[in-house]
Amino acid sequence: MKYVYAFGGGTADGDGKMKDTLGGKGAGLAEMSRAGVPVPPGFTISTEVCNLYFNNNNQVPKEIEKEVDQALAQLEERMGQKLGDTGNPLLVSVRSGAKFSMPGMMDTILNLGLNDRTVKALEAKSGNPRFAYDCYRRFIQMFGNVVLEIPKDEFEHIFDARKKKVKAKYDTDLTAADLQAVIADYKKLVQKKTGRPFPQDAGQQLVMARDAVFRSWWNQRASHYRKMNKIADDLGTAVNVQAMVFGNMGDSSATGVGFTRNPATGAKEFYGEFLINAQGEDVVAGIRTPLPIAELEKVMPEVYRQLFEITGMLEKHYRDVQDFEFTIQEGKLFMLQTRNGKRTGPAAVKIAVDMMEEGLISKEEAVLRVDPQQLDQLLHPVLDPASKKNLNRIATGLPASPGAAVGRIVFTADDAVEQAPRYPVILVRKETVPDDIHGMEVAKGILTARGGMTSHAAVVARGMGTPCVAGAEELAVDEARKQLLVRKSGLTLKEGDWLSIDGSTGEVFAGQANTIDADPSSGFLAKFMGWADEFRGSFGVRANADIPRDAKAARRFGAEGIGLCRTEHMFFGPGRIEHMQAMILARDEKTRRKALQKLLPLQRKDFAGLFQAMDGFPVVIRTLDPPLHEFVPKREDLLVDIAILPYADIKKKRELVEKYKEFGAEVRNLKTVLPELLQRVEELHEFNPMLGHRGCRLGITYPEITEVQARAIFEAVVQVARKGVKVIPEVMIPLIGGVQELADQKAIVDRVAKEVFAKAGMTGQEYMVGTMIEIPRAAVTADQVAKEAEFFSFGTNDLTQTTMGLSRDDYVKFSKDYENRKIFKADPFAVLDQEGVGQLVQMAVKKGRSARPELEIGICGEHGGEPSSVEFCYRVGMNYVSCSPYRVPIARLAAAQAAISGDKSETMRTA
Repeated sequence: MKYVYAFGGGTADGDGKMKDTLGGKGAGLAEMSRAGVPVPPGFTISTEVCNLYFNNNNQVPKEIEKEVDQALAQLEERMGQKLGDTGNPLLVSVRSGAKFSMPGMMDTILNLGLNDRTVKALEAKSGNPRFAYDCYRRFIQMFGNVVLEIPKDEFEHIFDARKKKVKAKYDTDLTAADLQAVIADYKKLVQKKTGRPFPQDAGQQLVMARDAVFRSWWNQRASHYRKMNKIADDLGTAVNVQAMVFGNMGDSSATGVGFTRNPATGAKEFYGEFLINAQGEDVVAGIRTPLPIAELEKVMPEVYRQLFEITGMLEKHYRDVQDFEFTIQEGKLFMLQTRNGKRTGPAAVKIAVDMMEEGLISKEEAVLRVDPQQLDQLLHPVLDPASKKNLNRIATGLPASPGAAVGRIVFTADDAVEQAPRYPVILVRKETVPDDIHGMEVAKGILTARGGMTSHAAVVARGMGTPCVAGAEELAVDEARKQLLVRKSGLTLKEGDWLSIDGSTGEVFAGQANTIDADPSSGFLAKFMGWADEFRGSFGVRANADIPRDAKAARRFGAEGIGLCRTEHMFFGPGRIEHMQAMILARDEKTRRKALQKLLPLQRKDFAGLFQAMDGFPVVIRTLDPPLHEFVPKREDLLVDIAILPYADIKKKRELVEKYKEFGAEVRNLKTVLPELLQRVEELHEFNPMLGHRGCRLGITYPEITEVQARAIFEAVVQVARKGVKVIPEVMIPLIGGVQELADQKAIVDRVAKEVFAKAGMTGQEYMVGTMIEIPRAAVTADQVAKEAEFFSFGTNDLTQTTMGLSRDDYVKFSKDYENRKIFKADPFAVLDQEGVGQLVQMAVKKGRSARPELEIGICGEHGGEPSSVEFCYRVGMNYVSCSPYRVPIARLAAAQAAISGDKSETMRTA
């Protein structure tokens, strides 16, 4: 088996299709060599050797060592030089190169082969002592840092001290003598830190450098990058050993990096930077300010023309934007790397559209070129990068809802509502609760110290398109004192202080950043999404929306209906919550109905607004789902308030009246109202409310709740239909465990529909009654459930909880341990667990359709907007996914890519 592949000089053992074996860099070097591009010769040690190295007690097997020695000998013969030779030494670079681009995550060593003797040969050969010693000091620093693991700043301290001593403004101002002094100090540092002199044997240097590059696959930043970008840990990195070319030989030499198109905007322009008399790390390290690549045309016009032609040819060859590195040695151009360039979301879309219209790629390829998650960047405002640099980053939490938000801190929902008309606010909470909804609605952003990616704050914020950072545990929120404490630094922020959050990265900054507005209606995005929809076909994308404003946003982003309207969110807010609480506190059906009747016109108005906004698209309305205790005060708060009541002064009593005014509290009756309220709260108290009296169980115990909600739905249908708007209502019963519960609730819905339509004289109005599949028993008995249900919608948030026995709110406490140890590949509440929960979903789809072939099936959990989960939903034969409005374009693109992949079950999608 072959493990080492040569390249350069117009030939190569490998090619550009061998990224699995050669890594991206090695494959690019091989392909460029075959195309006749000027590439310094070298060889690539395959990615498989990396895994063998780790499996062999951090040693390269001896038979592979022989193959490396043979490749080195061939390189020496080709170059007419020999590694370690004191007359004509071969110098090489040693670089990493994984299958997927991981820029800056692993290690590189340049100028390998230099020692106290070969540096003199380099000096004699070049006639340039400054150049020779500059190369040697760079090599010792890189080798010392990467291989010997001496902190880089210790070398930089020595270098900066020499510059200061001789009053050198730039690195290039140091003389050969200065650099020799630096080298002497570097070698002393190595001796001090390692107890050994700097290695002088060039062969030993190569082995040590190669092994260090292999080890860099598991350094902290590379591991984190792989986790962040979902790159498998077992791929390994290749090692590229390449003859050195030098950009630091004087003013006729240079080094640079570039892109064939602008990676930030997508504009078709030659984009990049270079430095004269420098080596590659100088450009990326920011040691000197690089020049725009356009300046190269002025100083080296012929080289610029050649570079422009070669990179243009490479873009056409790879049919994608190229990220390239080059070195110019005494006026001669060498290409060191080409790879498909990373780009922003806006750039990805524009480049895909432009390349298709240029005839470079097909429409299908254009749709596949954009990562669905990148569309987030086009749909939300972002923090201005220049502005971020000037602010103090105080924490990094979970990027729960993308986009940027800047505002003044408030600590309660009521304060948010009160202050939002005057200035933008960021709602800061330990964690949000459902009755914060009115404050969340007006806040520009939401920050919580607790909670995960599917916490209340995260789910609601995404539905609203509001930026949110959740679980920022570096912060302590004192809501009583209205203070935000940064644990590490001790910094305290108060109500009214400016705060900036980035919901796309999880970063939190003290101070007021500038934002850049996104433009979701741009021409190239609209065109691109039109192409995606062509491939998506009949597979639908709906939105989770509870109010008309969200429904209109959903339509703007291309939603084809509402897949989940959570009616409980309609009950919060002034003029509503008090009627809901009166219903809950009622001791008999008559009193409950009286309170419900006051809610009916309000719900009817809300539903009418949704039907109007959707105009011909389906609207799935879920009947009341959460346990009733969520609508009343917390038991613990009541116990505390009752305990302090006997000692309260008039000011405190007025505070209590304000807190409990919805329950009829006045100063004179606090002593009776609070204990009565506590008694009812005690009656509603449950040990495990998420598995308690909620969902369809509420409707079965209190059928008047389901009845009033159904009446509001169908009266709204009549109202909107009479205006000539096509209305497609779908009533969804939540949390059923079996067909009997659904049958009970469906009978109420059907009876009310019949009554309302008869009274209105309306015939032929269609509607459906279905259920949310979120309990494993409902999934395994789906064939029975489908005899009553006209549609299924998988509530995968709760289905994940009940299947895995895992609380989504508590999982965040140990999620990092599970994900770091690879127990879970990803957060199961963010990415659908296809091996476990997915099997239940697939079983339910199959069983449901066996009983009712035309059964409509969708998903309305948070997974409905996550690309890999959307692909799964498409593959198992669902009709649609539903997600927050701002993730609709992401789901549309993910579905289109699933369709193009050909991995679909069209025969199952019969509805």
